Amino acid sequence: MAVKNAMTADFLRSAYGGESMAHMRYLHWGDLAEKDGFPNIAKLFRAIAYAEQVHAGNHFNELKDQKGDYTVTAGAVFGIGTVVENLQGAINGELHEVEQMYPVYLEAAKFQDEKGAQRSFHFALEAEKIHAQLFSDAQKAAKEGKDMQLEAVYICPVCGHTVLDNAPDKCPVCGAKKEMYKKF
Repeated sequence: MAVKNAMTADFLRSAYGGESMAHMRYLHWGDLAEKDGFPNIAKLFRAIAYAEQVHAGNHFNELKDQKGDYTVTAGAVFGIGTVVENLQGAINGELHEVEQMYPVYLEAAKFQDEKGAQRSFHFALEAEKIHAQLFSDAQKAAKEGKDMQLEAVYICPVCGHTVLDNAPDKCPVCGAKKEMYKKF
């Protein structure tokens, strides 16, 4: 179903831009973490980069019937620092999405009865809550000069749900089966 309301379409484009930038930023920061001797934090950055790609794809797919050129305004963290500083940038970005951006976008989509946008925003919001906590946990370890303790990171390719060490039998956000999760 096509997006009918301009405000929801603008919010989807903005979210697409922000998620796309987060995807790339986390890949860069993951490379830096690896180089600095934090392979598990690097793995976390790369896995969450994939989750952000899932979110961007969901937002983009909701706009598939809208063709044309658009100026997209999206907030983003810029810069390269230490692993601790980069994790703080990630935490700040995720908390912005959880506390400010996605709640507003989701309520607008509900008000405008945009079911697909509601789904896409809900999926992203739920995953971003987890991402903020995981980045915070990683930062605590990095502040002590230690790497994060984890075996693997699993990402749901439907909604971006993120979990450490073992995928659930069924995604608690979208219901995808365990076998669908991508392992990092």
